[in-house]
Amino acid sequence: MTVSRRHALQLALASASVAAAAPAAAAPRFAAGIEGQRQADLGDGTYLNPIVAGDHADPTLLKDGADYYMTFSSFQSYPGAVIWHSQDLVNWAPITAALHQPIGTVWAMDLVKHRGRFYLYIPVLQNNGTGTYVIHADDIRGPWSAPIDLKLPGCIDPGHVVGEDGKRYLFVNGGRRVRLKDDGLATDGSLESNAWKPWQYPNDWVVEMFAPEGPKLFRRGEWFYLISAVGGTAGPPTSHMVTVARSRSVHGPWEDAPNNPIVRTTSADEPWWSRGHATVVEGPAGDWWMVYHGYENGFRTLGRQALLEPVEWTKDGWLCAKGGTLHKPLPKPRGGKPSKAGFALSDDFSSGKLGLQWAFHAPGPDEAKRLRFDGESLVIKGKGKALQDSSPLTCACGDRSYEITVELEISGSDPNSHGGLALFYEERGHVGIGFSTTQMLTYGYGQEHGWMRQTMATKRVHIRLVNREHVVTWHYSHDGGKTWTQHSWQMEVSGLHHNVFGGFVSLRPALFSAGNGEVRARNFVYKGLPA
Repeated sequence: MTVSRRHALQLALASASVAAAAPAAAAPRFAAGIEGQRQADLGDGTYLNPIVAGDHADPTLLKDGADYYMTFSSFQSYPGAVIWHSQDLVNWAPITAALHQPIGTVWAMDLVKHRGRFYLYIPVLQNNGTGTYVIHADDIRGPWSAPIDLKLPGCIDPGHVVGEDGKRYLFVNGGRRVRLKDDGLATDGSLESNAWKPWQYPNDWVVEMFAPEGPKLFRRGEWFYLISAVGGTAGPPTSHMVTVARSRSVHGPWEDAPNNPIVRTTSADEPWWSRGHATVVEGPAGDWWMVYHGYENGFRTLGRQALLEPVEWTKDGWLCAKGGTLHKPLPKPRGGKPSKAGFALSDDFSSGKLGLQWAFHAPGPDEAKRLRFDGESLVIKGKGKALQDSSPLTCACGDRSYEITVELEISGSDPNSHGGLALFYEERGHVGIGFSTTQMLTYGYGQEHGWMRQTMATKRVHIRLVNREHVVTWHYSHDGGKTWTQHSWQMEVSGLHHNVFGGFVSLRPALFSAGNGEVRARNFVYKGLPA
């Protein structure tokens, strides 16, 4: 997938920002949660963004009574469409992965509930272009159905709404719309153009491109509201934004908010870049909030992270954002019950099943057959010839600095079969170290460096990775972790992100197994490190 290909599929809108010049960002005072991972809730009635750290782009948020559910674009990671739960909008924990069958690169979804059933509308990029699928479940925790192809080529970012006529519709990129059948599992008619007209921002604004996307719709009183993103989701820090339009009918006409855009990064000095792609929701106490994504200043490697901002309604029925640049803690939503926050990324592999922290990169249809659980270990069958084509098992994280240790057992008679620990963005962007039964291999700048191969008989090895704000140090041990040897190459990885490689994802820890052998992993331990 290329950046130009995605953006060629998106038309766009834009918006005029009234955001004031941002104050210099204060040093963040992140709270430490499970395993030292940063958490939003500061424990004093306030929170500090992000609410879900790390690669959690294009949030779609559903309120169901006292419960909130949210999921994010999962791109080429499977299992995908991980659904998170909260009762206070600040503390979130994952509960299930809804999508297990690879159908393409998953972009911005819409999670809805209609007449007691949950639906997830899923746009994907495939080799022949884009498509849109739907899965459904009677229980949010599943089981979820197999994907159903809605046969909507060239469409992305579906937004579901029930009109005043009682009919169901999907609004998609480029101002288009299609009616759905009552069961929501097929279209009912052809794709309509000019169902809504994206608003144009001033020509002198520094954005990535026009790119209107992510229509999210809801009804309040006599008005339907359409929230959309424009300006491009990456590129310059000032690219993305949140715009609002409204209409008394789902059929229009739509009028633009006089204060568009209600959210936009206006300076590279702000703590969050390219803020946009929002879902608006009513809070536990009847106040209103929006969740959207943004890149953390200086940490595009973490991907687009989920941000929460309070909004208010004006007397004439428009939304006004109240969070400023998000550079300081904000009061938590009132009335919400305390929720479980986060989850452990460490894994001793004793559960006998793949944890929600794990996902294959670009898997084939039968990728899960490469795995087997054996006691307190995970055995990964080799694939491909090297890290880049091995479909590594990745684990998204959201800390600026962290440490990982894992024990690996290498098997296989082929001297080219090897496995190891890596930081993986995509096939062209990764670093790591691996071991065969006879050699240590080193990956940097997206390739294995044969000149660094070192003869090293290995059956079992402990590997330690330390990433301190993009500076990566590797250690390894052959005596059970009693003594460690530092690898001779320390790496700087701040450039492994979307603006270099495309793909819209993040730099993730990864276990890999390449060649014809197997790698047995034990005791994967993750720990967030303080700033």
